[in-house]
Amino acid sequence: MPISWEQNISALNQTLRALVVTHQAGGRLEPDEGLSRWTAMAQEIRQKGGTVFLIGNGASASMASHFAADLAKNAGVRTHVFTDLALITALANDISYESVYAEPLRRYMQTGDMLVAISSSGNSPNIVSGVKAAQNLGGTVVTLSAMQAENAIRQMGDLNFYIPAETYGLAETAHAAVLHHWMDALQL
Repeated sequence: MPISWEQNISALNQTLRALVVTHQAGGRLEPDEGLSRWTAMAQEIRQKGGTVFLIGNGASASMASHFAADLAKNAGVRTHVFTDLALITALANDISYESVYAEPLRRYMQTGDMLVAISSSGNSPNIVSGVKAAQNLGGTVVTLSAMQAENAIRQMGDLNFYIPAETYGLAETAHAAVLHHWMDALQL
């Protein structure tokens, strides 16, 4: 039986209030502190002329593309996403789908750039590989994950934003809210 609109709003509110932010050493941060640190890191990258890369699958890939455009247009941040179908299919066919983000990051990412990895499950092998590649390249990593508390990327980033959502709809909506809040803080 479908839930009512009011029940959906209540579930979304509870999900957003349950946001857990951790730093690289695993310690917890208050959401405002985590978002403030993320904003400061991105401002420094913008000042140095660095790049913010965004990756995700499915709806999260759409979010990566959406926020890359908003960051470039509204916040003056150099961004890059790997959503070109020819690139994705060539890499998936010739190397592996697990490498569709790691390989281009190895070609484009510079030390000090940032990777924002968005994954509802937090367990997608191509996202995990992308995070590892960014770390090996000296990049800053920010993860957004949901669903299971013990997902693979939840503790891999310099900052990690975890949403204990039980559905993809709640996970994706909450991730969009977090990303919008961050982007709004970066606007020029």
